[in-house]
Amino acid sequence: MSYRYGTAARRAAAGVSAVALAVLLSACGGGDAGGGSGQEGKEPEKAGSASSAPADQPTSGADSGPTVPDTSKTLATINGSDGFQFIVHSAVRDEGGFLTVSGTLKNTTSELLVAKSQWSGTEVNVTRTGPSFGGVTLVEKTEKKRYYVLRDTEGYPLTTTGVTSVKAGESVAVFAQFPAPPANVTQVDLQIPLMPSATIEIS
Repeated sequence: MSYRYGTAARRAAAGVSAVALAVLLSACGGGDAGGGSGQEGKEPEKAGSASSAPADQPTSGADSGPTVPDTSKTLATINGSDGFQFIVHSAVRDEGGFLTVSGTLKNTTSELLVAKSQWSGTEVNVTRTGPSFGGVTLVEKTEKKRYYVLRDTEGYPLTTTGVTSVKAGESVAVFAQFPAPPANVTQVDLQIPLMPSATIEIS
């Protein structure tokens, strides 16, 4: 099992058009409107619980892409009913208009857990690239505007890919890059399919 963590982010340098496409998708995907990746207006199944914590100083990322998150910082903990747990460590604005959300996916059970296909989303161009977190979205609460994971020029989502399962008690570092909301937006709702949403602070 291999995890594409920093590789996908490095594709962003070659994907100016991908940024434009993602911004266009986010602009068309506000609230319950249709369009984009086909998930607008469809609220993911909510299960488990989520808790938020105040934001701390973010960890600086390398120029080549996001680094493994500083696990001492926690913006939110999202618990699924199946034993998966997402811990959000940072949500940092990057140069070029990106917002990088970094965290940890943990298996809190004593058994192997299989990653949810819904996490990849339903967009054909993304699902063909394999398991990913391309279905994760951010919602700007004031304007009810939805932001989708950025894609590069080859259709790969700029997020961790290749996670098919997580062994009992193990954790996997994950990240996802989105178009950055306006500078005056300090909070967004992180929505992961089949998981409860959680409000996170933007650094």
